[in-house]
Amino acid sequence: MLRSMYSGISGMKNFQTKLDVIGNNIANVNTYGFKKGRVTFKDMVSQTISGASAGDATRGGVNPKQVGLGSQLASIDTVDTQGSLQTTGRVLDIGIQGDGYLMVESNGVPSYTRAGNLYFDNAGNLITASGHLVYDINKAPINIGDPNSITNLSIDESGKITYLTKGQDGKMIEGEPKYIGIARFNNNGGLEKIGENLYIETEASGEAEMLTPGTSGAGKLVSGTLEMSNVDLSEEFTEMIVAQRGFQANTRIITTSDEILQELVNLKR
Repeated sequence: MLRSMYSGISGMKNFQTKLDVIGNNIANVNTYGFKKGRVTFKDMVSQTISGASAGDATRGGVNPKQVGLGSQLASIDTVDTQGSLQTTGRVLDIGIQGDGYLMVESNGVPSYTRAGNLYFDNAGNLITASGHLVYDINKAPINIGDPNSITNLSIDESGKITYLTKGQDGKMIEGEPKYIGIARFNNNGGLEKIGENLYIETEASGEAEMLTPGTSGAGKLVSGTLEMSNVDLSEEFTEMIVAQRGFQANTRIITTSDEILQELVNLKR
């Protein structure tokens, strides 16, 4: 069988994976805090027909002769660039301007997210839209007590939550401030997506370091905003056309190889 046929098959598989990633990017164009994916390829092992040889006094050297056997996936990267901040005016909507993630708890496992649409439940716990508890800089859940007695809530860029609450005499007093923490990693690209806008740390990402927002390279918190997806539709549509044409070209390789095999079969007639 022709090597070109197998090369075409490997190309089709890879471009299909690229189209899958592009489709996921486009599907999440309006997902808060979403980070787009990117596919890269690398060539597969090459078959050496003849090796290289050194020259001598009467003859020059000869370069190796090799035939490539197709392509394979090199990586599927998470592009961790800053998304634009959309103003919402809601105090508990928090956008991260810079590096870092909010630390939350998902099924007892520390997880991380850039989606900052937060809420208070009926017990006063700060939670995400999916109900995950949000942690402070000491990796403890944030609780403000009875949410019905809270007024004048505000969150500054350092993650400090200030509010007024009812005292024992019924008068409004300043409540104990809480502090939202920011988790940073040595390698953000090494985080593993687990759905619901969440990531978990891996050996590639390193362990999370909890920091006060705006310090030691951690991003600042911008209350009243949400970070939009960093997907650029014009770029995705361009990449989709490239992937479509690449897939089409590889199918043409298979078609041409099949025609050549058909000619070989017809030689017997």
